[in-house]
Amino acid sequence: MGFPSKPLFYILHLPPIFLFLLLLFSTNPTQSAPDYTSLVYKGCSKEAFQDPTGLYSQALSALFGTLVQQSTKSKFFKTTTGTGQTTITGLFQCRGDLSIGDCYKCVSGLPVLTDKMCGKAIAARVQLFGCYILYEVAGFTQVSGMEMLFKTCGRSTAAGSGFEERRDTALSVLANGVASGHGFFTTSYQSMYVLGQCEGDIGDSDCGECAKSAVQRAQVECGNAISGQIYLHKCFISYSYYPNGVPRRSSSSYGSPSSGNTKKESFFLYFWVCKKSCCLLGLVGSFVAVCAILGC
Repeated sequence: MGFPSKPLFYILHLPPIFLFLLLLFSTNPTQSAPDYTSLVYKGCSKEAFQDPTGLYSQALSALFGTLVQQSTKSKFFKTTTGTGQTTITGLFQCRGDLSIGDCYKCVSGLPVLTDKMCGKAIAARVQLFGCYILYEVAGFTQVSGMEMLFKTCGRSTAAGSGFEERRDTALSVLANGVASGHGFFTTSYQSMYVLGQCEGDIGDSDCGECAKSAVQRAQVECGNAISGQIYLHKCFISYSYYPNGVPRRSSSSYGSPSSGNTKKESFFLYFWVCKKSCCLLGLVGSFVAVCAILGC
């Protein structure tokens, strides 16, 4: 009498604790993304407004109030408050894959944060992972939409194995996609995850040109770094390389496909089986775990 050649026979006869661990760790990995309210960078004008009558402060407060209120309805809004020399133009924008609820949560903390970081600067921009706010007092010198405001490149590098080709192809797809996607685009390509967004008030053509400029900056500035973020005045892009495949992202990762509850469900499934002391259910649970691994 020979021994079974299939590994299924041995797995089904493992003790319950091993079956639990098998079920628990056979789920797809979930990427833990940064909190969308975490600070990326701040830009504050060195020049501060003189406000002996408090008119600037009132106009700025009114502007912030309007922006926060609008974030309950939209992911982008631009407006102007005040009159004459106290005119202030401002806007907010949330990432395209945030829900309206998360957009509001992100934007609602920005007025206090901006005041804390920039005080009475005549212009300021505070960028979080999920949103940013920007304001400028009338007469502030305008900058090019292609001007780089901030960059960050991963410390780890990847050389060989076609990394540059994969990155460049993914970024090329991104540059085209963000224009055809009317200002926001994200996708995965051969272990590369890319995301791009343009300011909500620029057209598709200008958006595409801005994204292409950001892509070129990423290639030059970040070299072989496995990740990078490039923020220009009117757009930003990011890319990340995952040698073992792009992980699924939880709902806190801005709305990408989720597998965040899988391990929790596996945990409770095991203890429900143990509580019932039912061999049949234990066998079924084991078979499900094996199927998850073998792809049956």
